[in-house]
Amino acid sequence: MAVLNPRHEEGFFYLLAGIGGLVSAIGFAAALYMEHSGHVVTGMNNQIVWGLPHVIAIFLIVAASGVLNVASMGSVFGRVLYKSRAPLSGLLAIAMLSGGLFVIMLDLGRADRLIVAATHFNPTSVFGWNVILYPVFYALVGVYLWTMMERRMNPWSKVAGLATFIWRVVLTSGTGSIFAFLVARQAYGSALLAPMFIIMSFSWGLAVFLVVQTTMYAWNNMQLPPLILKRMKNLLATFVAAVLYFTFMLHLVNAYFAKNIAFEYFILFDSEFASQFWIGQVLLGSLLPLVLLFSPGTRDKVLWVNVAALLVILGAYFQLYVFIIGGQAFPLDIFPGYDVKSSFMDGAVDHYSASLPEFLLAVGGLGVAFTMTTIGVRILHFLPQDDLAELDAAGRVTD
Repeated sequence: MAVLNPRHEEGFFYLLAGIGGLVSAIGFAAALYMEHSGHVVTGMNNQIVWGLPHVIAIFLIVAASGVLNVASMGSVFGRVLYKSRAPLSGLLAIAMLSGGLFVIMLDLGRADRLIVAATHFNPTSVFGWNVILYPVFYALVGVYLWTMMERRMNPWSKVAGLATFIWRVVLTSGTGSIFAFLVARQAYGSALLAPMFIIMSFSWGLAVFLVVQTTMYAWNNMQLPPLILKRMKNLLATFVAAVLYFTFMLHLVNAYFAKNIAFEYFILFDSEFASQFWIGQVLLGSLLPLVLLFSPGTRDKVLWVNVAALLVILGAYFQLYVFIIGGQAFPLDIFPGYDVKSSFMDGAVDHYSASLPEFLLAVGGLGVAFTMTTIGVRILHFLPQDDLAELDAAGRVTD
């Protein structure tokens, strides 16, 4: 195995860690600026209260749950190909969840009052559930990594993996339920959102894992084995197709009810979000990756599989932007059948444009995830080591 010169590798590591730390610090400074200056320096208002930082934060949180699917495939479902990748998926889960919570806590304002939410638990609030969901997720993934990386604890790895698998499904269901229980807005309030968020987490998490894994292999001058590439790209294609199906069903179900027809027409055909949906989410984020993952000329090439994964991540951004921002931009139907007009833009479509501090805070969350991953990979041995010598006649890895 050829690796980089240790001295050059060490310098490159410090450079990457320094860049990640600087981006994270800039994001934190942007949050302090917004906290000091107030809501007026953001692009948000009384109608659109969740902006770009929430889009990035929810992506990181959902993908953090989904990236653990790689570990679950190995430890829980016994797929040998994925076992060597389990530690890396655990590290990415912790790093991405940390980046997402960094953004969402600082974007909500008064992050210092988190202690109030923790000491005054409200079981009737979906947001209140997160006080339990996130810390338990951290604890379970930490124990899971311990059982995988400490030889004496290896016998407990499957138990820890099963517990983590169950909890990450609960966590992602909770994230989807935040929107599913918001019945006041036509964009949300659907029971489909909980399972939809779960399948989105599988797709986005695997896409992120593929990109990180390929980067690590390239960093060490290694080549990803073709069998592993084939299995993972097939799995990604399945998840992408499933997300597309759920998206279709969500809009179909919404359009079936007369009260939601105006919103569906708005979001799909008559707004600034329509092009983002059809071009960004459907074409670039779903159909094009499927073409790359199934086309004979691209499906077996590492470069094009990773291009497909990057397009899936790009599509995730468009999907959340349309879902979160577009869902808030459409006016609330407070009194069905009546026109409502007031100084608060009741009944009017709103517009949103992210301010620079919001953008910097969102990028800061990505910086936190990047920095934690870079340091974690450097300190511990998370590079997957594959032994593909034993293959049966069907091309399946044997134990």
